[in-house]
Amino acid sequence: MATTNTKQIPWAMLGPWLALLAACTFFATQSDRFLTGENLSLVLQQVMVVGLLAIGQTLIILTAGIDLSCGMVMALGGIVMTKFTMDLGIPPFWAVLCGILVTASFGLLNGLLVTRVKLPSFIVTLGTMNIAFAITQIYSEAQTVGNLPESMTALGNTFSLGGTSVAWGTVVMLGMYLLAWHLLRDTAAGRHVYAVGNNPEAVRLTGISVDRVLLGVYVMAGVLYGVAALLSVARTGVGDPQAGQTENLDAITAVVLGGTSLFGGRGVILGSLVGAVIVGVFRNGLTLMDVASVYQTLITGILVILAVAADQLSRKGAR
Repeated sequence: MATTNTKQIPWAMLGPWLALLAACTFFATQSDRFLTGENLSLVLQQVMVVGLLAIGQTLIILTAGIDLSCGMVMALGGIVMTKFTMDLGIPPFWAVLCGILVTASFGLLNGLLVTRVKLPSFIVTLGTMNIAFAITQIYSEAQTVGNLPESMTALGNTFSLGGTSVAWGTVVMLGMYLLAWHLLRDTAAGRHVYAVGNNPEAVRLTGISVDRVLLGVYVMAGVLYGVAALLSVARTGVGDPQAGQTENLDAITAVVLGGTSLFGGRGVILGSLVGAVIVGVFRNGLTLMDVASVYQTLITGILVILAVAADQLSRKGAR
């Protein structure tokens, strides 16, 4: 059964770290505000939602799939959480669980269509992306849900660390990355995820259910999208039906920039965190330089193409 080679892990992460270092060095020379503690904390706050989505996206891409629905599913989860509390009077804790249950259900639906009906993940998640968007707009009547209780937005609050304000949501994101890193590296289930991405037929011949692994990956990704919905609500203070419209591509960008192969079976989960931070650093740095947002999008697109090209070249070189 094929798994990742632990000796290759530092090399797999080297490229993203060098890119992050180069970006930070460049923007530090362009703005005195860039390397301040408050600004770097702001970068982490800005990427905490996409960073959490990127964990679920990484799991799916490691199995040679892709999920275009993550942003819209997250938005639906946020609307369910907020409207259940504000309209139905459900306590925030249970409303949040209901939102996560909804996002997990979409993950289950995606997984069943991929494993049972044998549809390509691209087509499946393209369809569920539109379904989630439509349900979000219908249920919310395209209206933002505000005046949320403090307990629902608590993760958007900050605490002082060395004189720098750090959001609790950032801590949650980092904690989830450490947990995912441990599970993928040190458990049999994590090794199965890599193996399915490398060679699903070999996995099947060893007696492991490929469909069960894939289904578990999609459901787990759905749960993570629900947690991301909570962070989004906490950060903005509202349930926004327009949220998530670019986060799916941002999450994929973070995963690709982090060194995970779009062909499956190769990557390090912490690389996706680095990839998310790279995107955040570029947008923050360019904003400090008063560069128009359209150029930020342009540069992000160029970075994705370069990352995918590098992955393709490394695959050819390994043959």
